[in-house]
Amino acid sequence: MQKFKDRWEINANWQFVFPLLGLVGLLLSSFLLAKGLITRLFNVTENHDFFILGISILTILLFALLLLLTLKIFDALEKKWNVTYRWELIAIFIAFAITGSTAAKVSDPILSLIGLSKETTNGWIYWPLRIFLIFPIYQVILLIVGWLFGQFKFFWWFEKKMLRRMGFARFLKD
Repeated sequence: MQKFKDRWEINANWQFVFPLLGLVGLLLSSFLLAKGLITRLFNVTENHDFFILGISILTILLFALLLLLTLKIFDALEKKWNVTYRWELIAIFIAFAITGSTAAKVSDPILSLIGLSKETTNGWIYWPLRIFLIFPIYQVILLIVGWLFGQFKFFWWFEKKMLRRMGFARFLKD
């Protein structure tokens, strides 16, 4: 356990929440990917024996692959983002995941409120409008979720950096 704490620079017990949430999220993602792949590739139902065995094996393989990929990404981003503790990377990744999913879910009802839906609007109009709408929603939610995860300083820096690259530097104070 001490080796794990040292690797992720965990100084307090509450910081274990982030690696635990990260592993649970990775396992859930692996399961959902495995379920989708098995269902689409082999066209089997959920009560079929092959389905359960296939999902179990594929979930374990995907989990291992995603874990290795995530750890490689962490090594690169730790230097680039200049975080104080490694466990903060997990909090940042979780915040990005929650924000992306939430912004995508929220944008559809908002488009419906203004009278646009996938069924009634041309795709060439609907999708650019949805993406255009998701962008500001995403920015606000990112700061809120980042604050909830104790990473507001990082996400505020991230937002300012992105806005500067988009040409909005004159609107930002330092």
